[in-house]
Amino acid sequence: MKRGIVILLSVCAVLVVGYFTASKWAIRHETLTFYDPARDNRPVPVYVAVRWDKEMQANAGMIKLPVAILNHGNTVKNSEYSFLANVFAARGYLALSPQHDLPADPPMVTKVGELYVGRLPQIQRGVANIHFAVEEMKKVQPNADYARVTMVGHSMGGDISMYFAKEYPDQVKKVVTLDNLRVPFLTDAKFKILSFRSKDPVFKADPGVVPDDDVCEKSGITVVNTDFQHNDMRDTGPDNVKSTIQGMLDKFLNDSDSSEVAPVPTKTPDVLTNAPGPVAMGKPVPN
Repeated sequence: MKRGIVILLSVCAVLVVGYFTASKWAIRHETLTFYDPARDNRPVPVYVAVRWDKEMQANAGMIKLPVAILNHGNTVKNSEYSFLANVFAARGYLALSPQHDLPADPPMVTKVGELYVGRLPQIQRGVANIHFAVEEMKKVQPNADYARVTMVGHSMGGDISMYFAKEYPDQVKKVVTLDNLRVPFLTDAKFKILSFRSKDPVFKADPGVVPDDDVCEKSGITVVNTDFQHNDMRDTGPDNVKSTIQGMLDKFLNDSDSSEVAPVPTKTPDVLTNAPGPVAMGKPVPN
């Protein structure tokens, strides 16, 4: 009996190692930089993650890649969310992450009492970056569905995602946010929304941003309350936090991708802790 258990554990270990190896080499990561002539040739670096096999199928005209736009937090690099990009790429998405702020940009000035605490100009700049990046990516990878994209974002990137969805609802398929704090959730949208919320003493959502449970239930909004810190929700965060988010995100995508009309359970789950979650996906390989 013990020998059988040892053999089983050995097989499981081999499978886990094989999974890490496969996920590491199956996904291609690169950064492309485009220059927007309408904004004094502003550089817009775009971090790209895509599965090799799906990209080859798209290049051959066999499929159209679904598209996910990942939006980073304020002053954070667009490449610091590879743990999210890997989830989408592993599922066959073309994951794109534009860089919204540059070192030469003036610092953000927040003003209490103004719309989104005075962050509207930065949010609108992010939306302009998204539109420009999409138009440029159409030239690089034309066999992708840019007409309706999945918007994803952490912190300020989550606000950019929600604002984009509010302004261009017909161009959005799903929205995933990680602790967006300023732009209120859409409660009358025709797409599903998933949001991870932190339990952070410093970063608090403005009143009215997150709807109450009854509104979420009626609107198809899934709110996941966690014990995580706000800044843990990126590549620099603890592995168990990232793997837990990956697992729930993958389930959300599985449920919503399998049937666009099938309802996703919207009851708010119990609070997530820092307990170890599903096995994390592979890290990006060097270009």
